[in-house]
Amino acid sequence: MSRVLDDLTHPIVLAPLGGGPATPALAAAVCEAGGLGFLAAGYRATDDVRAEIRDLRGRTASPFGVNVFVPGEPAIDLDAVRAYVGTLEPDAERLGVKLGEPTFDDDGWGAKIEMLIEERVAVASFTFGCPPAEVVRSLRDVGTEVWVTATTVEEARRARDLAVDAIVLQGTEAGGHRAMWVDDDEAENLGVLPLVRSVASEIDLPLVAAGGIGDGPALAAVLTSGARAGQLGTAFLRASEAGTSEAHRRALASDTPTALTRAFTGRQARGLLNGFMREHGREAPIGYPYVHYATAPLRVEARRRGDADNFHLWAGQAHRLALEAPAGEILLRISRDAHGAAKAVARRHGWHA
Repeated sequence: MSRVLDDLTHPIVLAPLGGGPATPALAAAVCEAGGLGFLAAGYRATDDVRAEIRDLRGRTASPFGVNVFVPGEPAIDLDAVRAYVGTLEPDAERLGVKLGEPTFDDDGWGAKIEMLIEERVAVASFTFGCPPAEVVRSLRDVGTEVWVTATTVEEARRARDLAVDAIVLQGTEAGGHRAMWVDDDEAENLGVLPLVRSVASEIDLPLVAAGGIGDGPALAAVLTSGARAGQLGTAFLRASEAGTSEAHRRALASDTPTALTRAFTGRQARGLLNGFMREHGREAPIGYPYVHYATAPLRVEARRRGDADNFHLWAGQAHRLALEAPAGEILLRISRDAHGAAKAVARRHGWHA
């Protein structure tokens, strides 16, 4: 069981929102409104994450979580990666930057685990895989719950077998990186509802549903399907406390469709369709984190310029529902509307407790 989920006033978890939108102010606002705030450790220096943890503790006494990327080096065709990076040279020249070196690292894995053990955060969640059993034990020994993100029933089974405290089930509707443990074009991309139902039918662990939960009725849907809470990311990207760039905020309010792409990082991720994705999406190889490091300077400069065609605009399929308001107001409205939606269905069909 998850003590943290049991104690939530509202069954809403803030998605980690790596790459800029996550801030201590946003996480604190979600916590203070009765949800579970999260910080993102991916792409961040360990000392910077520690500083944000301490900043957040100065803003709220409520529990919160930190999300970490599990390192893994799949079979990468480095020639294909280098060839792809070569095609990006004109984009870099146009923006007046030099592409980064396509390289591999483990994103400071060991240092971040040690830091989390020292800081004793309420929840450590993991994406792109499951941490080793000794890491799970070490975190739980200091009172930290371990949550693992899964995109398939098999991944959820493997997480269960490591005695984690909760499983985050990410449907294909979700914005940002697909959390799949192995980036595979042939993997079944399940939506959040069939994924939750499939896992809930056989695994007796608290489940947190993620993907396409943009308003109250969607939250009610995943809760009645077997999830203990919904993890919402895109719904908070336009919150006043989020670090989302202005160009990204404007794009979220448009009717622009989303698509999955490896163009920016070499790993499948869902974002608003833009010029870079159209030009490079088909040729981008599996190549995370090599491609991520190569495109980083280009993306930073495009974001600085407000050039929405040349940096990633991560967003889920329900991005049109995202509200521009303080995070606490967004959370309370979604929770209230979820309650109302569930009651309306019961009345409509004459269901009684």
